[in-house]
Amino acid sequence: MRYLFAAAAVLLITASGLGAETESQTVDTISQGEAVFGAHCVKCHGENATGTDKGSPLVHRFYHPNHHADITFRWAVDKGVRAHHWAFGDMPKIEGVSKDEVELVITYIRDLQKKAGIF
Repeated sequence: MRYLFAAAAVLLITASGLGAETESQTVDTISQGEAVFGAHCVKCHGENATGTDKGSPLVHRFYHPNHHADITFRWAVDKGVRAHHWAFGDMPKIEGVSKDEVELVITYIRDLQKKAGIF
């Protein structure tokens, strides 16, 4: 019975694609996210998401996944955000960024946060 459960778990993981992303795919995804960030986010959130006088640093403990889950980044792009941690004013919704591009940006930001030791 234990073997059946283990085999079923392996099948589920394989079918769902978990663990299927290779390191080169991850690097490529991060690179793509950096490009989208550069096109739509850098003017306010700065190089490497360190912030500017127009927008908050996203590489900051306030944006740890336990405090700002990925959904908050999705909502920010889709709906905008009222100022709540910083005095930069409200963030407007961002036009012209697809849902897939938002996911790439989130991957890029989370990678920067990990490298900075935020999580």
